[in-house]
Amino acid sequence: MKELSRIASAVQASTTMAIDALFKQMKADGVDVIGFGAGEPDFNTPEPIKQAGIEAIQNNFTRYTPAAGTVELRQAICDRMKADCGLDYKPSQVVASSGAKHLVYLALRALVNPGDEIILPAPYWVSYYELIKMVGGVPVVIHTTEAEHFKLTAAKLEAAVTPKTKAIILNNPSNPTGMMYGREELQAIADVCVKHEVYVISDEIYYGLVYDGKKFTSFAALGPQAKELTILINGVSKSYAMTGWRIGYACANDQIAKIMANYVSHSTGSPVAISQKAAVVALNAPQDEVEAMRKAFEERRDYIVARMNAIPGVSCIKPEGAFYVMMNLEKLIGKTIHGVEITNDDVFADAFLKYGLVAVVPGSGFGAPNFVRWSYATSMDNIREGLDRLEKFLQG
Repeated sequence: MKELSRIASAVQASTTMAIDALFKQMKADGVDVIGFGAGEPDFNTPEPIKQAGIEAIQNNFTRYTPAAGTVELRQAICDRMKADCGLDYKPSQVVASSGAKHLVYLALRALVNPGDEIILPAPYWVSYYELIKMVGGVPVVIHTTEAEHFKLTAAKLEAAVTPKTKAIILNNPSNPTGMMYGREELQAIADVCVKHEVYVISDEIYYGLVYDGKKFTSFAALGPQAKELTILINGVSKSYAMTGWRIGYACANDQIAKIMANYVSHSTGSPVAISQKAAVVALNAPQDEVEAMRKAFEERRDYIVARMNAIPGVSCIKPEGAFYVMMNLEKLIGKTIHGVEITNDDVFADAFLKYGLVAVVPGSGFGAPNFVRWSYATSMDNIREGLDRLEKFLQG
């Protein structure tokens, strides 16, 4: 047989998806396991949104739409970005597609030529690294530390820029760390990007889930020059509990938006028509249910952080957004638990699942060795029980 694609063959499976699949298989086998792996709200999609989807089917809104999404949806996106972030976009500058992940891929497709360097601050969402490779780009990872609150500094960015640098991927608030950049921190990064004409793929999918009364700033809101370089990625999955509806969107300048729309027209085509109708209602309706979910996540965050920091051997810093917390394992490295020497985060996660019956995600897949990610997008009962099991596991 002739050789298969080297690019495709080099792509690794998603760590988070692998953990979630194993957890679900154990659950199906009747094992009393608790999962903290998937980044998926445990809330149901709000009723008015579900009803809009049902009505779309009943009204036979079941055919192809424009490749970049209906004008109705793209206008709703523009209106929401204006209301929430103070951003002015036209529907022609918006591309809707099958989830935010696909939009990151489309953004990279629009920007990257083979060999272009894409700067990626670590810890990073596992898919970013693979998506960069999928388009022939070269990931340039900049490591950040817990002491830095896992945030990239302008100085580190400046030091990493080369003539081959094409873009940076910035996730704010962050998956997996939950940390959020403030306006001044973003402005310092933007100054470097404008100076070197570095595009910014700003993934802001968690922008509606911010805590402690902090104010979110979109990268595109930092001024005209920053906006021109920004491809803003967002979607309805996280804030509206609509992960399975598969609607993400990107906002960009006219040229980039057109390239992305052209690309999607020859690949997946339009996103699901029914889901588009539901997303319009989500974006246009009063945001009361979004706020109720945000408050619930904040309450869970407060509990998991306080409890985790009270358990000997592990610790974490308090996330500012999203629904993840990174647990530091450094004090456990080299120790033996349940007969297993904990040499790294992968070994810990495997042993914790096997002996503690709790699924968490190893940090190595995020470029964060000796950490594991917990998602608190699950019930408070599960969080309490999961932390009880952590205490018991560490005593074994």
